Amino acid sequence: MRLFRLTKIVSVGLRFGLDRMILDADSSGRLARIWHTVFFWRRFSESRAVRLRKALESLGPIFVKFGQMLSTRRDLLPPDLADELALLQDRVPPFPTEQALGVLEGFYGRPIDEVFDDFERTPVASASVAQVHFARLPDGTEVAVKVLRPGIERVIEHDLALMEVAAILLEKIWPEGRRLKPREVVAEFSKYLHDELDLMREAANCSQLRRNFKDSSLLIVPEVYWDWCGSKVMVMERMRGVPISQTPALLAQGTDLKALSRAGVEIFFTQVFRDGFFHADMHPGNIFVHQDGRYIALDFGIMGTLNEVDKNYLAQNFLAFFKRDYRRVALAHIEAGWVPAKTRVDEFEAAIRTVCEPIFDKPLKDISFGKTLLRLFQTARRFEMEVQPQLVLLQKTLLNIEGLGRQLDPELDLWKTAKPFLQRWMDEQMGWRALMRGVKEEAPAWAGTLPQLPRLVHHALTDAGRQQLEQQQRMERLAAGQRLQGRMLAVIGAIAAALLALELYRLFG
Repeated sequence: MRLFRLTKIVSVGLRFGLDRMILDADSSGRLARIWHTVFFWRRFSESRAVRLRKALESLGPIFVKFGQMLSTRRDLLPPDLADELALLQDRVPPFPTEQALGVLEGFYGRPIDEVFDDFERTPVASASVAQVHFARLPDGTEVAVKVLRPGIERVIEHDLALMEVAAILLEKIWPEGRRLKPREVVAEFSKYLHDELDLMREAANCSQLRRNFKDSSLLIVPEVYWDWCGSKVMVMERMRGVPISQTPALLAQGTDLKALSRAGVEIFFTQVFRDGFFHADMHPGNIFVHQDGRYIALDFGIMGTLNEVDKNYLAQNFLAFFKRDYRRVALAHIEAGWVPAKTRVDEFEAAIRTVCEPIFDKPLKDISFGKTLLRLFQTARRFEMEVQPQLVLLQKTLLNIEGLGRQLDPELDLWKTAKPFLQRWMDEQMGWRALMRGVKEEAPAWAGTLPQLPRLVHHALTDAGRQQLEQQQRMERLAAGQRLQGRMLAVIGAIAAALLALELYRLFG
């Protein structure tokens, strides 16, 4: 099967002229001329980016998902390829309902009609890894049942193995291969794909995001029904809303599109800077709008996380951009350890200024927040910065949010909308509020430690005294050893002198 799959991949690559992308990198041009002579009949009217997208679509859903992931690595890919791959859509026919029922009945150990009060046989959504059916629990609760595609693990392992072989070949035969780090990209894709295969992990992500936005006036996250969940099955609250891409339907239900676009920005920055936990797959198919104007989030297979260092880095960079303080941007990179400490601040500052200064000649509403962050990453790579995986997910999500926001409100000023939130967050992180919050967070630990403080001090002093005594005893033993060594050397010297004197007396009488 693997040989057959490899043959198909090579065939598709030749059909869409992907070999030319490698041959064109040959500076001598000799190999390209020979190859073109052999395949003299091939003519391509479409660009290399379009041909690559169509080739991935022909190879099936796993390669489509790989192309989607590649489109987020704009720090590695040329812009034309990244832009075209971003158009890939996960259009996969549903698998037969009998297979879905087989997975469910195998998991529950009984017929599906004994598990659910009602189960709709026709799926409502289908993707490369799973599909969704609506159902009703015995207590009448309406739910959505996500079922893993049967046999998908075997397909994924086969395709990943072939991608790894292709990545090794690219590094060996393509001059650009080593810079693009294909093996690292495949390993990153493998991690994300395996995460999506565990629906318990997705259910936990959903539950965490729901807890973060409990009672929110901006975002609805479905409830997870854990008693019905497993690694291949996820059961969650059924959500009703209008897909965010259907603008006429949103207007028909009375949704304020300008307010909706601003709410989307606030949701994103709340996830990133307040929680450090954000939905990293926010394409239009995963976002609905409730009739009351709130967003509805779906599909939680890919989530991003940020630690405090990441959040501070991003906030300082964004605010420094608002102020055109490029030196602060450069220092933020160095302080975060993302460029070498030896980097000259003035050179890095000048490079950042060169990239970012031209955008300020445009109206703020015409500036792309996401592309600005992307240019920052690309510039930083010249100074040996390795783009962090969590920031790649963030950049992808920010571009999605920006695109959705501008679709809803073409006049959306993302910077103006985001700036108050960032400034408020920075005030909370660095002012007296941050100090009080730190005291509040540490108070329980202090309450447990303070009663023990006298005993801990006594132990510390006792241990210090004991260590000092042991140190003194070691010094005394060392001194005694040195004195003994001195005496032995003196004795040896005296014996040597006596032997020398005896030898001289024997020689000279």
